[in-house]
Amino acid sequence: MTSASQQVRQGPAWVESLLGLLYPEVCQLCRGEPAGPATGYVGVACRARVRTLKAPFCERCGLPYSGEISGPFTCANCAETPLHFDYARAATIADGPVLDAVHRYKYSDARWLHPFLAGLLCDAAVPELQAGGWSMIVPVPLHSVKLRERGFNQAETLAGALSKALAIPVRTDLVHRAAPTHTQTTLSRQERAENVSRAFHAGQGPRWFNWTRRPAPPRIHGKSVIVIDDVLTTGATANAVARELRRLGASRVCVWSVARATMR
Repeated sequence: MTSASQQVRQGPAWVESLLGLLYPEVCQLCRGEPAGPATGYVGVACRARVRTLKAPFCERCGLPYSGEISGPFTCANCAETPLHFDYARAATIADGPVLDAVHRYKYSDARWLHPFLAGLLCDAAVPELQAGGWSMIVPVPLHSVKLRERGFNQAETLAGALSKALAIPVRTDLVHRAAPTHTQTTLSRQERAENVSRAFHAGQGPRWFNWTRRPAPPRIHGKSVIVIDDVLTTGATANAVARELRRLGASRVCVWSVARATMR
């Protein structure tokens, strides 16, 4: 029986053969060990450095905790912040080879790393989600300007892999990014929340040929929604997306990401 990550890696033989011709079969992260297209060009040693996210962590936002905690707990930030999602989880800690791979995937168009990142997400998320009665998957949307610059939405490609593993549809028509936002990487927790507070709106957004009207947002009353992003830091972006899904009628919203940063 194949694992979720093996299902992600499996593809047409001719695609892997072409990749083998275009790229040397060496780990693209350390350049010091063999690795091919089937593993997303990430070698055994780099994979061994991946830190999976394990308890103890906050029951609401998934923030890992290094202390001695014997039972479920909620972190101080979640106790003070209105959250629109039921809980957030991640497959790994955002450091080392995972963070390196995410940055290359997003900012350097290193799409050959997709099997590696999608495999991490699916191996962690599928066992937790497959019996949960979830209705749909919503990737965190990019603004149209950034989408044109980058060429793809990394959250959407990751959502596609999870969709295949769970046989749950991806919906990109429920929430759109109405305003471009500054990068979140240098912002504080409060600044991150303010940066995305008005960035997302329900629906697909205005069409290019009619900027004054846009299709009415679909209703999803009683539906359970999985939000997907690549990295979760404070949860501000995912929370803003979840807020719009709640406005559309979603009864449950959870968040999954490949990696969890440890900013507090």
